[in-house]
Amino acid sequence: MERLLGLLGEAGLDPALVEEAVRAARTRSPLVAELPEDEVRRHVRALVGAAFAALASGDPERTDLRAAEELGAARARQGVPLVALLDGFQAGRSLLVRTVVDRGRREGVPADDLLEAVTRIDAIATALEHRMVHAHRVAELELAGTARDIRVQRLRRLLHGEQAGDRPRRVVVTDVGDPAEARLLEPVLAGPSGLAGLVDGRLAALVPAPPAAMPQGGPRGVVSPLVPPERVPAMYRLCGRALELGEPGMRPLAELALPVALAAEPELGSLLAGELLAGLDAADPFHRALAATALAHLEHACRIEPAAEALHVHPNTVKYRLRRFRRLTGHAADRPSAPEALRLWWALRTFLARW
Repeated sequence: MERLLGLLGEAGLDPALVEEAVRAARTRSPLVAELPEDEVRRHVRALVGAAFAALASGDPERTDLRAAEELGAARARQGVPLVALLDGFQAGRSLLVRTVVDRGRREGVPADDLLEAVTRIDAIATALEHRMVHAHRVAELELAGTARDIRVQRLRRLLHGEQAGDRPRRVVVTDVGDPAEARLLEPVLAGPSGLAGLVDGRLAALVPAPPAAMPQGGPRGVVSPLVPPERVPAMYRLCGRALELGEPGMRPLAELALPVALAAEPELGSLLAGELLAGLDAADPFHRALAATALAHLEHACRIEPAAEALHVHPNTVKYRLRRFRRLTGHAADRPSAPEALRLWWALRTFLARW
């Protein structure tokens, strides 16, 4: 066992292992996948560290397992059901077992030692799970029955289509997942007559009017148009997808409609980039500058001055780059037809996202 622990070393803090555990948890549990990725990563890192500390000590009961308690309580406050939390946890548990076994086999660790390691991991995972489940249930009991929780539960049912609304509303979804931060922003987001709270791990709201200005450096968010109650669940799903684009600030959903639609078919974007921009190399900084200039030109109605201002370059630089772009690709970014402009715009965005 000492040899195996020596091989693992600082594996509990191995960034690659943490990232693999994050992917496993998000893949296994759709509700965990709805949480902000940084929030999942933060808790996975703490849990993996606690698991390896317990593995090294040999006694999980004497190891600090508060990370599991914090995870359980946080997920309850974020509105993530216990079953979804356990799905993600079991995915991480399986990954940890595979990691230990694979490393041990590569280094020739005896089968008996590997069996002992897996048995110890099972005991540690059970201890972590018990702490996590207990904290989740305690947090649920603390929330149950409060006026705030009743409002959040109603918001969740409206957004999921489990309850019919009574008036047109706008849907707002933000990237805020921390319960303390969400509590501070709820009244700002909801205003005097809206509903706001953590739903599926993100601060969301139903409001009659666009939310008030967020604080400086506030959260990213997406706001739907005013829609009747029966369209609220569809808007909620679309706002969540738009949020994944990572656009800054609080953006209208209509403004992001095209990127959201195109992101649903990434292979088509790659196909267009390969066909239309075959003369460009994504690893070449100058070629990337040409692509960025062509994209800015299209996004500013094919006007030189606004594109130059957006790129912080001289208008003559824009003209020169557009000429080079046309020479290398055979495509002009000035005054294309609407279908041509859309195909080229999609190809350019895909090209620039490769690096």
